[in-house]
Amino acid sequence: MNRLIITLACAFGFNLSSNANAESLSIERIHQSPSLSGSAPINIQISPDGQRVTFLRGKAANYNRYDLWEYHIPTGKTQILFDSDDLHTGTEILSDEERARRERMRVYGSGIITYDWSHDGSALLFPLAGDVYYFKIGDKKAKRLLETDAFETDIKFSPKGNFISYIREQNLYVMHVETGKEQAVTTKGGGDIKYGMAEFVAQEEMNRMTGYWWSTDEKHIAFTKVDEGPVDDIVRSEIYADSISTIEQKYPKAGTNNVHIELAIANLDNGQVRWVDLGDNKDIYLARAKWMNESTLTYQTQSRDQQILNLNAININNGKQKILLQESSNTWLNLNFDLHFLSDNKHFVWASERDGFKHVYLYRNNGELVRQITKGDWVVERINAIDETKGLIYFQGRKDTPLESHVYSVALDGSDITRLSKADQFHSATFSSDASVYVDSHSTANTPAQVSLHGADGSMITWLDENKVDQNHPLYNFTDDWVKPEFGSIKAQDGSDLQYRLYKPKELRGKHPVIVYLYGGPHVQMVTNSWGDNRGLLMQYWVNKGYVVFTLDNRGSYNRGKAFEDPIFKKMGFVEVDDQITGVTFLRTLDYVDPQRIGIHGHSYGGYMTLMAMFKGGDYFAAGVAGAPVTDWRLYDTHYTERYMGNPKTDDQAYTDSSVFPYAKNLKGDLLIYHGMADDNVLFTHSTMLYKHLQDLALPFEVMDYPGKKHSIRGKNTGIHLYKTITNFFDKHLQPVNTGE
Repeated sequence: MNRLIITLACAFGFNLSSNANAESLSIERIHQSPSLSGSAPINIQISPDGQRVTFLRGKAANYNRYDLWEYHIPTGKTQILFDSDDLHTGTEILSDEERARRERMRVYGSGIITYDWSHDGSALLFPLAGDVYYFKIGDKKAKRLLETDAFETDIKFSPKGNFISYIREQNLYVMHVETGKEQAVTTKGGGDIKYGMAEFVAQEEMNRMTGYWWSTDEKHIAFTKVDEGPVDDIVRSEIYADSISTIEQKYPKAGTNNVHIELAIANLDNGQVRWVDLGDNKDIYLARAKWMNESTLTYQTQSRDQQILNLNAININNGKQKILLQESSNTWLNLNFDLHFLSDNKHFVWASERDGFKHVYLYRNNGELVRQITKGDWVVERINAIDETKGLIYFQGRKDTPLESHVYSVALDGSDITRLSKADQFHSATFSSDASVYVDSHSTANTPAQVSLHGADGSMITWLDENKVDQNHPLYNFTDDWVKPEFGSIKAQDGSDLQYRLYKPKELRGKHPVIVYLYGGPHVQMVTNSWGDNRGLLMQYWVNKGYVVFTLDNRGSYNRGKAFEDPIFKKMGFVEVDDQITGVTFLRTLDYVDPQRIGIHGHSYGGYMTLMAMFKGGDYFAAGVAGAPVTDWRLYDTHYTERYMGNPKTDDQAYTDSSVFPYAKNLKGDLLIYHGMADDNVLFTHSTMLYKHLQDLALPFEVMDYPGKKHSIRGKNTGIHLYKTITNFFDKHLQPVNTGE
């Protein structure tokens, strides 16, 4: 077995010399304010005029309540624009639709959580507590635009900033900002019919959070009509501390009907609506929509099996349609947002995995391929910006190492790929619309996110938030015990390189127990040189207690190319478990690891992987904690599950083989399962079915369920309880060297 240990021993931002005020990290402190990750902002945007960088920052007393800030580039001044407490105090009551939408967006907290710039950079728009606030730059106060009893969602500026648009009670509306005049684009929404809204699987699995799109001249809006009538009703219980709610939910389980979706284009001047012919086959997905220019709308459709993706275009003046290009795969196609139409109105840039890795291609607007721009055995993650004057594309990718995301530029002719970001860091960039400057949020496994402003050539202009771990930083007093992880790779059975991250106690005393922390599923990468937030801090807590903590990205995980992902096709729970066992085999070669005291833990797909590892690899794992696990893929939704497993109507045996139930009888070690009792993603039924199955097999196990909690099991005190429950379970069954805090 190849052992390539790469120790990232460069200076990572804080001094680990002796600290007279050193403290021991506790689970309580991980969840308390101020955040140990520091003050680094989120949701960073650059105003369209390039004058301001705006961002959200949590309050020092409550890092989950956000205010809106700005950095004014010409003056170098940083200031708060809006204190959320000045606009709204008390508990924010969300509508059911907005609560579910935020859960699927993975947006948490309160206060100002989203905002939108007008196209000309003259105004900001942000929702708060069901109201909509409009702020004209230079004014003293924000103006409330909507004062209704209803809860508006998906609120946007029109492209020129003359209108705002929003969804109210399943219909689409626009409002003229200056006059306050409201116009209903649709009026017949209600019940199973939703206009301008993204259906469940579009939100949860396609990352399409909207169902309407403005034309660039503000004269038209394309919008969806979603009919949920064909989708099966499921009845589930949401169990709270003092009540049980019975919820009837439209949930398209694998193999069952999806929504019926239509696409229309409304003329806002005369109210006329043109319906787009989506073809004879109605069992498709509408994945994306985007205007090419004022007269042409493009939209992407996927086949039900997700092996064909078409980029279609319709001319709204004459109704003529054309398939501009088609992608195909014998496994599945990953969606992305990397479609960019150039201002010459002749070309567009498109991203494809057709050569096995996601790369960038240049096309003519008629669908004719000009050239492949990037290539190689590495992936482009996303396009950040395009400077047509200079002929440059700015993108993020993994050209240097799969462990780090970097910012690059490449000429439109494919020449001169240049890395702009610093090595030995993980980067996330936000560019101005003219690609002249960008904000870089970067971190390492040992350094919380730092945010800086850069020129387009990568040169640093200034810090926006250095977030340096010095004596004033919340993390400083915990740095004496900090453990830097080692990164390395081992070989899978097929010869693939599997990346791992390894934390080992500073003081090795004999044989130590191990916690394998994993996810293991598609579209996720766990092993990166980046800051781990609370979960990363939990690993520090574990290693300080005497655990070795190990994470390995098995085949099927992300950012390594399609060939690395494809082995899970119609065989979930096979190669992933094999690779995790390969990781344990490696751990057993380490003289400080106790091979009889290896535990495993993960949440969601990681919970599924924990169960499969415990049931199929009982000789390798002594204890496991499975969080909100999938247990039978027939219970999960269509778009995600059928992408990887096929349709249960034709691939029923594959579903049986990939469920946990055929293997549960082989449980040998100690098992804890936890689940949110109001989970509407991985339904609580997944766990209750397994509870009954294990009970019927007379196999003992432990349970911790959380009343009223959704899939992410949020809440500070709940987080403390959950982390302690997991840790106490491992302490009891694996007995670390140090057992106290």
